[in-house]
Amino acid sequence: MRIDEALTTAKQQLKASTSDSIALDAELLLSFVLQKNRTYLYTWPEKTLSQTEQTHYFELISRRVEGHPIAHIVGTREFWGMEFVVTPDTLIPRPDTEILVETALEKMQSKNSQAWSFLDLGTGTGAIACAIKANQPNAHATAVDFQTKALAVAEQNARKHQLTILFKQGSWFDPVKGQTFDLIVSNPPYIEEKDTHLKEGDVRFEPITALTSGEDGLDDIRLIIQQAPAHLTPNGWLLIEHGYNQHEAVQTLFKAQGFKAVESRLDYGQIPRVTLGHL
Repeated sequence: MRIDEALTTAKQQLKASTSDSIALDAELLLSFVLQKNRTYLYTWPEKTLSQTEQTHYFELISRRVEGHPIAHIVGTREFWGMEFVVTPDTLIPRPDTEILVETALEKMQSKNSQAWSFLDLGTGTGAIACAIKANQPNAHATAVDFQTKALAVAEQNARKHQLTILFKQGSWFDPVKGQTFDLIVSNPPYIEEKDTHLKEGDVRFEPITALTSGEDGLDDIRLIIQQAPAHLTPNGWLLIEHGYNQHEAVQTLFKAQGFKAVESRLDYGQIPRVTLGHL
């Protein structure tokens, strides 16, 4: 089977999936099998796949039809222009979370002479911590996660990008008792436990503990906002990612805890996605 024929057949099969990016999925998986970029597929459409390549490709297409996320199938996901190892033990990094990184770097760059210290709570793949550290190499980075398997993935990603980050295992602030930071960043679970979207798309294959947080989705966010002041330096910043309809509630929680200059930032879909404030 030629490359163009394989792509056509794969797209037909993917129509049975829940994917909203059929053509892209077909291209990404074939690029992965051939270890070539997507441009190659259209530069050499007449190239013939070996039997091994063809078999492997359609095995991966079958997994995608079943609903497995592309990131889990190929084992990586790009975030902030960096490639990260991803496993079913971690949340898959998403483009909207880049707003969290962007905002953190904006605050840190306001004082270039200072070596900032920052804490990433619920680090997962380590993508947020790695992206910030890569752009602020002088910063002192600490990252926490409750799941040991997730931490192992985060440590692997930090090594891959040759970044020095201190990883600690435990629940939220427990591993950093007595410590303070100039900036705390977190993409915690924030989906309502009974949200019907949990039974749709890629999230079906992601760890539920990284997704849901109580009846209104705000249990972990409440805890982080309440405990953050004890772990922030004077004028220290707290940045939290949240759901599309939670920014007003999160802003109220920030203000009730004494945070100032509280605001929410929009993601690439123009949806309020990150709320921040300082002491």
